[in-house]
Amino acid sequence: MIRYNLPTSLFLRGSRVNTAKIRAQHVIKSVKYQNYYEHVHHKSTYTNNHWFHSQAKENKLRIKKALIVTKLTRYEFERIRHSELNDLELEELIRCRGTDFDALMHYHFLHKTLERKVYECFKNLGVETKIINRLTINRDLLRWTDIIVPVGGDGTFLLAASRASPFFIENSVPIVGFNSDPLRSEGRLMLPKQYSANVEDGVKKLLTGEFEWIHRSRIRITLLGSNGETPVPIDLHEYNTAPVEHKEVIISEPTLLDQIIGTSNANCSSTSKRKKFTKRTLPYLALNEVFIGETLSARVSHLHIRPNTTQKVTKTKSSGLCVSTGTGSTSWHTSINRLSKKNVEDLLSILKSTNSGLNDANPELISEEYNRQLVFEPDDPRLCYSIREQICIGVWPNPKGFESRDFAQNLYVKSRCIDASLVIDGSIVYPFNDGTKAFLEVLPEDALLTMKMKE
Repeated sequence: MIRYNLPTSLFLRGSRVNTAKIRAQHVIKSVKYQNYYEHVHHKSTYTNNHWFHSQAKENKLRIKKALIVTKLTRYEFERIRHSELNDLELEELIRCRGTDFDALMHYHFLHKTLERKVYECFKNLGVETKIINRLTINRDLLRWTDIIVPVGGDGTFLLAASRASPFFIENSVPIVGFNSDPLRSEGRLMLPKQYSANVEDGVKKLLTGEFEWIHRSRIRITLLGSNGETPVPIDLHEYNTAPVEHKEVIISEPTLLDQIIGTSNANCSSTSKRKKFTKRTLPYLALNEVFIGETLSARVSHLHIRPNTTQKVTKTKSSGLCVSTGTGSTSWHTSINRLSKKNVEDLLSILKSTNSGLNDANPELISEEYNRQLVFEPDDPRLCYSIREQICIGVWPNPKGFESRDFAQNLYVKSRCIDASLVIDGSIVYPFNDGTKAFLEVLPEDALLTMKMKE
């Protein structure tokens, strides 16, 4: 049995009670998964979450200000992109290139109608409300609000979550979203679809505390820059490819990363070593996943990987590395690892041909159960890495036997790629070329505060 000793000082001050409780929840969770990793104690990086100590016990939010983060519709994007055209000229341009303009406008008005409903419901209940989108979101507004309300789909929720980081705002601000197109969008991160039809009911339940808190684990990324240069992030979203606002955070205390890179820098001069040891914690936390690989998908990604569950760095070649949270396990993680009915049929056919039994097995039920077990809880303190199409012939991987999918508490990755990227939640991108190193981990204080309502 592993013993977990929490510092008594965490429980002495009111401003730290919240962090202690969050950490205690993760410790309890860690005991459940202790067969996968040895628990490592982390220092808290922020302790001033106003919601937990004063409000979460009674589940009542004192919401005076609400910030609606709305999706930028395709029409709005086209309007911004071709600002020199009037409405008729823009319509003609869109129709002439073969785009269904009527459908484009239908979904634009569908979204704007729900956006207006959400805005009016908060205003009518006495809450000061502002509307922003991915082009106008900024740190000052995030610090201004008591609650962040994405309106759109999961992409809009991830946009809001990436900015609701302890590196951008001091206090933990809860996030709850409304799906503006429930017929076409799954919206797993949003409120149940019934609240898209009855927005007022959803808003009232938020204000009266008729919900359950959910702490969604997020991945923190620490980079070793190239000779101390500051990495510049780019927003890959189709609506905005400009550099995004970010804040550099320097971590000076030693970590596991120092131990790993110590030998690799043995031939460097002392000055070069000091530059290489400079670590930067990226301000964006991954709610779904972190992907690392060559930008050109057809090019093989050459990565050195070490999870905390092993003492050796493994050299791999693959189509890239996906590191997922429990929240993201329903998304790309499942798509990468899922078994189809045809996969199971082929396996059963082999078993039958070798007289191994299972003649009455149902391929569809087996595939469904296998895929269901790929999903894990959003507050799980582990991360799960998946190596896409890992090359397992010849000398690869080196050493042999490295599993292409497994759980870990943290992960060290070094790039041997030519033109690679580290992508956070499919949007925020950092260059990750030869020699760049990253340390990925899940910390309790980085958890995102969200709500759950009954279907």
